[in-house]
Amino acid sequence: MSYSVLVCDDSVVARKQVIRCLNGMLDVDICQASNGREALEVLASKQIDLVCLDLTMPILDGIGVLEAIKQQVIETYVVVISADIQDEMKTRVARLGALAFLEKPVKPESLQATLSRFGIR
Repeated sequence: MSYSVLVCDDSVVARKQVIRCLNGMLDVDICQASNGREALEVLASKQIDLVCLDLTMPILDGIGVLEAIKQQVIETYVVVISADIQDEMKTRVARLGALAFLEKPVKPESLQATLSRFGIR
């Protein structure tokens, strides 16, 4: 099965690293966004199965994206990948509907285990 994935991070290097991980484990069609506003534009224009989302970005941060996804009832899975690893932030993103919170730089085995846990193979 092929999955449509949106990788949203203001760092090109971080996006490429996540994309390399995903390409190695899934049949994916990948879109990219460098900020939350771009991510919401992509989500409005096409069905995305999975969003790999950073929290700290210009224009609109990851929390803003999660709030918009929840408010607009956008059907997608979200995995947060961030260096902001405070327990308070992990709790907040979980309340906003994120499936998981992974620390940057993401380890391929952690991402794969997380996706498998939610039936994304």
